Amino acid sequence: MNGARAVWLTVAPVWVLGAVALVAGGDIVAEVRAASDARNFALAEREIQSYRSTAGVTPVMLEALSWLARGTLDAKQYDRADKYAVETRQLSLDLLKRIGQGDASVVTALGAAIEVHAQALAARGQRAEALAYLKTESATWGGSALAPRIQKNINLLTLEGKPAPALDVSHWLGTRPLSLAALKGHPVLLFFWAHWCGDCKAEVPILARLTQAYGPKGLVLVGPTQLYGYTADADANPETETRYIGQVRRQFYAPLGDMSVPLSAENFQRYGCSTTPTLVLLDGAGIVRLYHPGAMTYDALAAEVKRSLVSGARGARP
Repeated sequence: MNGARAVWLTVAPVWVLGAVALVAGGDIVAEVRAASDARNFALAEREIQSYRSTAGVTPVMLEALSWLARGTLDAKQYDRADKYAVETRQLSLDLLKRIGQGDASVVTALGAAIEVHAQALAARGQRAEALAYLKTESATWGGSALAPRIQKNINLLTLEGKPAPALDVSHWLGTRPLSLAALKGHPVLLFFWAHWCGDCKAEVPILARLTQAYGPKGLVLVGPTQLYGYTADADANPETETRYIGQVRRQFYAPLGDMSVPLSAENFQRYGCSTTPTLVLLDGAGIVRLYHPGAMTYDALAAEVKRSLVSGARGARP
């Protein structure tokens, strides 16, 4: 689940485009997602063309096109996915010149376009080109809402097998977190979550079972989160949101026991956590063995933990 509220920088043009989109009728994003999920890409493309002929290039049309790019990527139609990604990126950049960076649909579309293009390159054996492209985009969009998503894709290509980036543990909820350096000798599972994230809550029973099985063997669970500027009810200042996160933690995450919760946007940026949950597994030597944006099953996670216990033991040998 992707998670960040857009900052509305240019309101008037967005309302104008929104009004045009309403005249066009229908929920184009939902329609294209449904067609793409059914692998009916010809239908999805026709729906986008029909919408565009009436409403033109709007934020939601671009978001729909980005879903078509993602759908064809999932279907391993890499050339087709790349074509849609390149088109989405260029149209998004053109629209951003007119309405600014504040529209959520345009930000979503542009982020997806960057992601799909990089993943299509890597899937076709152009890993170095994909990484170079992502680093260029990272330099362009550093500090923006796109930055964590771009970093996620860099991490997908580079992080496994490398030493884990340090965690910022200067602010926290629950048990005071140790640094990753202090946890050397233990496999560590980082569970990046958000207070609004339903998929994160659904992962709790899996993680609780995992810690019951592997906690006695040394597994440590750490649950980084961050502030988003709002609660379920309204926009919120940091103090109010921190209290709210504590309430959510007690209500939904109690089965995870004394899991420490570092509270830092820097951790999300460093680990590229535009998707929640994101699961990152380190072995006892502090090497990343798994980097996985999204939820995982118990069996899949347990298999990775078993492997990390072996690799960490090897890494610890003199």
